[in-house]
Amino acid sequence: MQTLLKSLQDVASSAIEVAFVEQFPEVYNDLPADITQSTQAHFGHYQCNTALKLAKKFKLKPRDIAQKIVDEMESSDLVDKLEIAGPGFINIHVKLEVINKQLNEMLTCDRLGIAFRGKQSKTIVEFSSPNIAKELHVGHLRSTIIGESLARLFEFLGHDVLRLNHVGDWGTQFGMLIAYLYEYQSEAFEKGVTLSDLMGWYKASKKQFDEDAAFKERAQKQVVALQGGDEKALATWKKICDISRLGFEEIYQLLDVSIEERGESFYNPMLQEIVSDLFAQGISEVSDGAQCVFMDGYETREKTPLPMIVRKADGGFNYSTTDLAALKQRIVEEKADRIIYVVDMGQRLHFQMVFSAAKLAKYLDPQKVRVDHVDFGVVLGEDGKKFKTRSGETVKLMDLLQEAISRAKVIMKERLPNENDQVIEESATILGINSVKYADLSCHRVKDYVFSYDRMLRFEGNTAAFLLYSYVRIQSIKRKVGKNIAHIQSELSVSHPSEIALGLHLRQFQEMLELVADEVIPHRICEYLFNLAEKFNHFFRDCHVQGSDEQDSRLLLCELTSQVLEKGLHILGLKTLDRM
Repeated sequence: MQTLLKSLQDVASSAIEVAFVEQFPEVYNDLPADITQSTQAHFGHYQCNTALKLAKKFKLKPRDIAQKIVDEMESSDLVDKLEIAGPGFINIHVKLEVINKQLNEMLTCDRLGIAFRGKQSKTIVEFSSPNIAKELHVGHLRSTIIGESLARLFEFLGHDVLRLNHVGDWGTQFGMLIAYLYEYQSEAFEKGVTLSDLMGWYKASKKQFDEDAAFKERAQKQVVALQGGDEKALATWKKICDISRLGFEEIYQLLDVSIEERGESFYNPMLQEIVSDLFAQGISEVSDGAQCVFMDGYETREKTPLPMIVRKADGGFNYSTTDLAALKQRIVEEKADRIIYVVDMGQRLHFQMVFSAAKLAKYLDPQKVRVDHVDFGVVLGEDGKKFKTRSGETVKLMDLLQEAISRAKVIMKERLPNENDQVIEESATILGINSVKYADLSCHRVKDYVFSYDRMLRFEGNTAAFLLYSYVRIQSIKRKVGKNIAHIQSELSVSHPSEIALGLHLRQFQEMLELVADEVIPHRICEYLFNLAEKFNHFFRDCHVQGSDEQDSRLLLCELTSQVLEKGLHILGLKTLDRM
């Protein structure tokens, strides 16, 4: 089903063409109608702002242009009323029967009226990306949560989505760790080993690598052995990776995250080909022994050319080489139409240079493949500094999540005093994880945000708990009425102002999702759901459901609100509760 926004754009564009095609024949193709949702209910449902733009272009009065557009739009089956406001804005009121008809279509469609057109395009979302032998910490929180939400969004919109975990599983650090294991922990490594053990050994190996020149040399030899395919080194490396995956998967299951690992090692066989090709095309050059790509627009603070190194002076490769190889592989072999990198803001320059180099090398054609670096700010403690433990260490992600669940359990015991321990545990896990996710996603991703358990677990304001409670309230209404929704014969019909406001907002669900898909800003979903919950609460306050003359219609409106709320929460990666 086409959105109201798109339908109105078509109507207004057609009106502009009819009104001005003879006088200004280029207008229709050059400037399609600019339609937006109204920000205030008294301005109507939508607003057309094109008259002001045309006035500048054609040197006419904007209100005169607006009047001509209105004259042509008035005959549309969509439009109930048109008003010219201010210097030339056109306020649009959609016919109530159109809204009701489309709400009923949403209600009878398991995709809420959003057409599933098959696998529209191949979309790759890279997110989370921890390092092998290191535990996930608070720094991985945002990438994991944002990436999962975007993957779910594109899946719902019909894309063929590949979720990739670009794991750090290759490089010098493994020479250090393998050498340390052989020399100090060989017996322990053969026994039961956890990711926490590996992380402790990694820290010890790094310290010795930095302080002991002889150990550093032995570690570097292990890197050569690993890269050369030495069987013992490879077997040790694979075991380290397997142990790490178990630790990662425990957190991914708790977060309800699905992701396919494809580490740096996957692209290792492709790196020399990339370096050779860049040199053969004349894109790279040797500078101080390293092979570098110099591109216009990239400079150091000293205003000297900033190189993107693709092969170091010692012959080794780096992140730029790997990311170029990954980008090329995803375009050529995976045949991606869109590639999204959910990586922190500190990597902005790195990705800008990688994308620029890929264009120079003709690996990336922006007209055919869209690439987005979805960057984000950091998680802060309540002191406004990077979120750390009291001892100053980085917070482990599992500890953070378990603390949220623990605090949610206290809340659920107070709210459901008669429930058994299993129900309390399951409900607390949902509330705790939802609260952490929503607190992150509800902030604009490019901004830092302050992590506060107390704030995120509140039942007031724009929180997961508030949305869950709104969902629970709807289920309670349905139980009290005691009528099977499937047996209702009448149609949904909104007429009260609070019903209309809620119904129109429900119909705009698809418009919001399409905006988020284009701009990759998931906080818009949170804003939409928060507004939906508030509009539902206003409807519930103003419109009696049980026993009213409009009971069946209002029950259907409750049901559609429940479905949209549940779907929106699911896209964010959140689960629902029936009681709380």
